[in-house]
Amino acid sequence: MKTLCLLGSPKVRGNSTVLAARYCETAEKLGSQVQTFILNKLSYSGCQGCRTCKAKSDRCVLKDDLTDVLEAVREADVLVMATPVYFGDVSSQLKGFIDRTVSYVADDDTNPYASRLSPGKTLVFIQTQGDSDEMIHADIFPKYEFFFKKWHGFGETYFILACGFIGKVHVEDCEDVMKLAEETAEKVMA
Repeated sequence: MKTLCLLGSPKVRGNSTVLAARYCETAEKLGSQVQTFILNKLSYSGCQGCRTCKAKSDRCVLKDDLTDVLEAVREADVLVMATPVYFGDVSSQLKGFIDRTVSYVADDDTNPYASRLSPGKTLVFIQTQGDSDEMIHADIFPKYEFFFKKWHGFGETYFILACGFIGKVHVEDCEDVMKLAEETAEKVMA
């Protein structure tokens, strides 16, 4: 099994990054090949809306550091996306990637949502937020879960939510959330 992990936090030891690392360490111990990209260290543009990926190519035609990431998604069985909540949504680093996945949608005449990805990939979505109220920002995961299932043919999805991590409070000090990352990897790898 191949796991691709995309880190959306600009912080090297951010809470979402630490949770994703725990998930990936567990998956690797259970036999998965893990590849990780730190999106903040890459140089890339957002989708340009050129639609060349619909008319003349089956890939995004922009050539930048996201090219390898987009190709890696094609090969992965599991996609882990980890993000802090910034201004009510995923980080801009992760959103830039998500927008560029429009190149996976064939948009042909018979099926406007035909995915170019092999069906049934697993999505693991890790979201950390400073606010302790789970209902705040509760719309983020369902929105992207719908997007990846409908437009990209993903199958199972898993959601790891860590709330109340702001200031000096760090996810590493919360064993139940760290354990949830391990248990989720165990479920995915079963």
